[in-house]
Amino acid sequence: MMVTRKRRLAALMAVAMLAVGVSACGDDDSSSSSGDGGAPPPGVTDTTVKVGGHFPLTGPAAPGYSQIPKGIEAYFEYVNAQGGVNGRKLEYIARDDGYNPTNTVKVTRQLVLQDKVFALLSGLGTPTHTKVVDFLNASKVPDLFVASGCLCWNEPEEHPWTFGWQTDYLTEGKILGQYVAEKYGGKKIAYFTQNDDFGEDGVKGLDMEIPKDQVVARETYESGNTEIGPQVAKIKAAGADVVVAFTVPAYTALLRLAQVQLNDVTPLVVSNVGSDPTTLGGLLKSFSKGKADTSLIEGMETASYLPALGDTENPWIELFSKVRQEYLADEPLDGNILYGMATAYTFVTALERAGEDPTRQGIVDAIKEGDLQGPGLVPTRYSADSNAGYSGVQIGVVKDGVIELTGEPLVTDAGEGAIEPYTEEQPPPPSEGVPGT
Repeated sequence: MMVTRKRRLAALMAVAMLAVGVSACGDDDSSSSSGDGGAPPPGVTDTTVKVGGHFPLTGPAAPGYSQIPKGIEAYFEYVNAQGGVNGRKLEYIARDDGYNPTNTVKVTRQLVLQDKVFALLSGLGTPTHTKVVDFLNASKVPDLFVASGCLCWNEPEEHPWTFGWQTDYLTEGKILGQYVAEKYGGKKIAYFTQNDDFGEDGVKGLDMEIPKDQVVARETYESGNTEIGPQVAKIKAAGADVVVAFTVPAYTALLRLAQVQLNDVTPLVVSNVGSDPTTLGGLLKSFSKGKADTSLIEGMETASYLPALGDTENPWIELFSKVRQEYLADEPLDGNILYGMATAYTFVTALERAGEDPTRQGIVDAIKEGDLQGPGLVPTRYSADSNAGYSGVQIGVVKDGVIELTGEPLVTDAGEGAIEPYTEEQPPPPSEGVPGT
């Protein structure tokens, strides 16, 4: 879901192309307006607020990730049924980029210049979203809660209109690294990671906590190349006692199946991005032509910044289960739909805080006030100086096809700061499940 900084030149070229497109549209000057001091901003009418995002609705990254906008739309429908936000109904447009950065440029231009959205919400992926982040900031379009844990979304001076949401990969890597170092002290550890900022940031965090002499293999994969057998064979040959993976769901499933083919039962510790059991169960079944299911990932260890789906007594899970039953009955409440609903809740919180006449600058200012209450297990880092989202994770284990959280939530920073328990009780949702009610 991520990209190396070496690709910045390509990103800047894409932005230049977009700028040409903007200048060619004489009636599109309003797209860069924040809406302050006069007419409402693009996407806002007396009765509606329209936002949108780019997602892999088709293609190899679609399994799981295509569910996120369904979660957003379902929660928006729930809010609309209760009158909307400050009297305005919410509209969401999800455009398909196929996880192809070239397509991301095209559909983002469409969202801003043709659909005239008020803001982007949860645009997915680092290699995709980095192609449009400069354009969105130059156009002063709120770029909210990017669906990626790249550290690059927290650059408030360079990109003041862009905000992360999920726990960044380095922070998650630190906490997973501490867990692995404590549980598997003295054991041989292997890394299997995506060959871009996603994997690289995760490894940076792992290496802060895991002694380097314990790491016996560091294997990577290139997104789009499913032939990972050689890397998995090297991990087995190194005698690893545990494999720590920063992988998207498809490659978590491919990793486990490759291990099975080698009669390798080495346990897995997998980052949040690639560990949703429902998504993995479908992928395992598909890749194995029906021969495998979630039983292959029983005992897999991971981390989460949202409540566990198996915790049916958690008030947030109760709320989102209710929303799913009413507006998304044909879909299971998996981790991706939960992600979409939780992101949508955060957006509604910020929009409600932005006031009865929301502007683009107003919603940015509302987020930077900080203390956005929501479904997270840990607080967010939003402030005048930070555009970062959740500040930590809680360790979990897959049991009976769901993630069961253990211990306490842990928080830290994306640097050398200590890892500490977070002991504040999670605030419940409002009685009606809508911020401001």
